Amino acid sequence: MPTTRDYYEILGVDKNADAEEIKRAYRRLAMKHHPDRNPGSADAEKAFKESAEAYEVLSDPAKRQRYDQFGHEGLRSGGGPATHDFSRMNVNDIFSMFNDIFGGGGGGGGGGRQRGPARGYDLENEIALTLEEVSTGVEKPIEFTRLDVCEPCAGTGAKPGSKPVNCPTCGGQGKVQQTGFGGMFRMVTACPSCGGRGKVIKDFCESCRGKGRTPKPRKLSVRIPAGIADGQAVRVRGEGEPPPTEMSPSGAGERGDLYVVARVREHDLFERDGQDLVLQMPVSYTQAALGAELKVPTIDGEKAPLTIPRGTQHGSEFRVPDQGLPDPRSGRRGDLVVVARLHVPTKLTKEQERLLRELAAADGEHVAPESTSVWKKIFGGSEGGKSKKAKKD
Repeated sequence: MPTTRDYYEILGVDKNADAEEIKRAYRRLAMKHHPDRNPGSADAEKAFKESAEAYEVLSDPAKRQRYDQFGHEGLRSGGGPATHDFSRMNVNDIFSMFNDIFGGGGGGGGGGRQRGPARGYDLENEIALTLEEVSTGVEKPIEFTRLDVCEPCAGTGAKPGSKPVNCPTCGGQGKVQQTGFGGMFRMVTACPSCGGRGKVIKDFCESCRGKGRTPKPRKLSVRIPAGIADGQAVRVRGEGEPPPTEMSPSGAGERGDLYVVARVREHDLFERDGQDLVLQMPVSYTQAALGAELKVPTIDGEKAPLTIPRGTQHGSEFRVPDQGLPDPRSGRRGDLVVVARLHVPTKLTKEQERLLRELAAADGEHVAPESTSVWKKIFGGSEGGKSKKAKKD
């Protein structure tokens, strides 16, 4: 069945994302969840098909417009992807639908027409950031593991001193023909024996066990721009993997990219609203009633002046200009939004209580009596209506 999840959520993009952002997001997810990289994983295959379905809609302007306006129901009535059951499709069929995105190098199978130089897989890595680091931008070290060309066999997968031989099934062509409906049509597909490479290995390399690629640790220092949002990614060109073995055993071609995804931790004081920061500021009754000159904390650790006018109500908002987060593109900073939260003290001194009672009397307001003897007169017992006998019980 087609997915019911939000397509923008699946691809991890904003609803205002342009076509190139949608394309990059799909490519990254398709590479990440491709079954060739996650053998036997039902979750990876499901995620792979969901991302293909989301891209099929959001890359089509007409379908995207219907989806934005009516959601999944609009696609069902308008001939959208609900008429295609992606869950029943072979993953290689899905990849062939968008072969132009991967430049012929990302499909994980041969037999297709290659467009341009072979290209390797993109990688994704997450990095944790504090709100303070988001405010200023930061250089962060990251560590990850990627597949690289096996050095002993130079990426061939064959034992050093030996070479791959032509596949006996396809005769080295990498393709086989299949017929159907009594020979009425023929279909050319990748050879199932060699995976489209046209070569098979008799003596495997001991280092990579015939795969031509081995995992290698990698360390980098990545510059995270100021103002980045949670879930946004920094693209590091050429730090992904080399082209797959079946496309380029030696690794010649274009490496994929590394996408470093920001994960911003929650802050003790501030909440984020776009480029604005929101601060819930306790304000006393007297400050709210009479007004006050306050010093409010900012994300850079300094204090900013703020005037609270007389008669401020609970929930009133005040803006401190240019004390928010910078926009990653323009550099312009948002504001600090201070929300007044009326703070009611739980304990009063005798003098404070006396003054408040005088104020209540002047306003004609009824408040709780000062002495507990009134409770005894009303309930015939101790405060709260409990008799001394009841307490003993």
